[in-house]
Amino acid sequence: MRLIYTLFFLVFFQFSGAQNEWKHSEITYTDALIQSKKENKPIFIMLYATWCPHCNVMKSTVFSDPKVMDFLDKNYITVWKDIELEEGMQLKEQYQTKGLPSFIFVDNKETVLYSIKGQMKTDLFMYEVQNALNPLLQLPYLEKQFLADPSNANKCLAYIQALRKGADRERLSKPTHLYLATQTDQQLASETNWRIIANGVSDIESREFQYVLNHKKDFEKATSPARVERKIINIVSELLELQTTSLDSITYFKNRAIAKTIALQTIDSLIFSYDLTLAERSENWGLYKRTTLNDTQKYVWSRDSKLKEIGQVYLKEIEDVSALNKAIDWVQRAIELNYSSDGNLLLSRLYLKINDKKSAEAYAQNARDIAVEMDWSTKEADDLLKEIKAV
Repeated sequence: MRLIYTLFFLVFFQFSGAQNEWKHSEITYTDALIQSKKENKPIFIMLYATWCPHCNVMKSTVFSDPKVMDFLDKNYITVWKDIELEEGMQLKEQYQTKGLPSFIFVDNKETVLYSIKGQMKTDLFMYEVQNALNPLLQLPYLEKQFLADPSNANKCLAYIQALRKGADRERLSKPTHLYLATQTDQQLASETNWRIIANGVSDIESREFQYVLNHKKDFEKATSPARVERKIINIVSELLELQTTSLDSITYFKNRAIAKTIALQTIDSLIFSYDLTLAERSENWGLYKRTTLNDTQKYVWSRDSKLKEIGQVYLKEIEDVSALNKAIDWVQRAIELNYSSDGNLLLSRLYLKINDKKSAEAYAQNARDIAVEMDWSTKEADDLLKEIKAV
């Protein structure tokens, strides 16, 4: 009897799992355009990649829900394409999508009606795909309304907020600056204009952003100090992030010079972090050493984790004894902020690297004492103590 129940549950769960698997049409984009015209339905396109975790979560949750798939099949011609396969690559290029997953809604003339991107839960996804069917919420209508009156703040905001759901920020720049050109400097610091600037301005040298920098207090009154600071941080991050990823040091330092014109401590600290990231990714340890020797105490003196992170890089990559002594100072500061086993171990290894066995042994013993007190394994400290004695 027990065997029968076991077999029953195995079959039941296998059946349930099969019921919730992601099942989708294999229609080509060309055939979808033909079918869209024939059935008078818009096309829904999902662009994904097998390695994209956000795509896979949505496949196993949102798109494994029969109600979602029934709604899509009833209202759209659905197209599902992997961006690493030929047709997916073409669609990604055609519709200029970067983030994954991307969802594009087009008519049979390939006009983009609506677009969204990123992982979302079922309720939000359903809200968006229903909005995409409403002509008054679609991009062509919102664009037409805005272009008919480019000085209308509400029409501009409605258009760029809808556009931003699926487009990269640079695509918001043209309508944003078209509207802002109708505004005097004195008009910029309103609550609505701040929202337009926050959504659509990405050029750090633009007249509007420079006005924000020079009239921070006015914008802080219109919105809040936190939001103004977040916008400034975001625009600098957008300026520098791509070059640190692509290791384009020439463009990075050109953009860095622009970012340095913003006289704010938070921005200087952010630039310091990007400098370290570029140096690490390009394995430019000379740059890393110069940057940390100049600015570690200035920007991360109260962050024990960052001080230890820099110390780890020095332990692994830097041979200059005078520079290593500075790293020892930084890790000692980290221990003052947070007396920890890993900090003492790092300090011990740095001392060992400059052949100060006595100090190395003392800090390794500190690390061991902490481990004993916390009832942790002492193996790492014991091994280091043996290594020190063997030198």
